Amino acid sequence: MARAVPPSEQANGGLSDDNALDPAWDVELLRVLVSRKGTQVEAQWAIHPQLKQDLLPNEWQDVMDLMGKVTAIVGDRFSKALENIDPMPPGNA
Repeated sequence: MARAVPPSEQANGGLSDDNALDPAWDVELLRVLVSRKGTQVEAQWAIHPQLKQDLLPNEWQDVMDLMGKVTAIVGDRFSKALENIDPMPPGNA
């Protein structure tokens, strides 16, 4: 689901603009994944487990509501984009 990238693996080699070693880690907190199988589009989201633990129940509900809207919007736009491309070629049935 979520992952953390240590400074040594970052694109800038862990160095900030002033060339000092930057101890910060890049942490992926939220992820939205849109996939398709044929003409069916599926949108999913994931949250870092620690972030989920740190949220109060009402905050968690707010996140779930907002991410539900995000995945619906992204999935809908992806579906509309697929409508504008050529249909899949017929198979050998």
